[in-house]
Amino acid sequence: MNLEAAWIASEKAIAVRDKDAKKLTGAVKRLSKKRATLSKRKKLAAARAKKAPGADTRSALRTVVKDLASTRKELTRAKAAKDANAMELTPLKTAFRRANAYAKAIEKADKSLNKPKKKKARRRS
Repeated sequence: MNLEAAWIASEKAIAVRDKDAKKLTGAVKRLSKKRATLSKRKKLAAARAKKAPGADTRSALRTVVKDLASTRKELTRAKAAKDANAMELTPLKTAFRRANAYAKAIEKADKSLNKPKKKKARRRS
């Protein structure tokens, strides 16, 4: 596999991983916000249930607890996926940078080696 093919392949892989990273970051943000609001709601529902114990307040608290548990599960899954993606993306980016640097160095060397020789000016005597 030559350098140009490696460069193209790594560029494509990085594009795919970057797209996934953006999706996962959005999901983690969304779920974190949801978890925060559900925690607040749970606190309020617990206070209401303590103040006025009844079937409706207990069921409201129960639903909030269920929602919070499912959100926490989703959040841990999303964070794990995001971390795994980052673990794959980091070495890809370093390899891409290295391939880029090699390509630039080779191009520069080719340019300097392929210059036409300068003709010496004749001296007048």
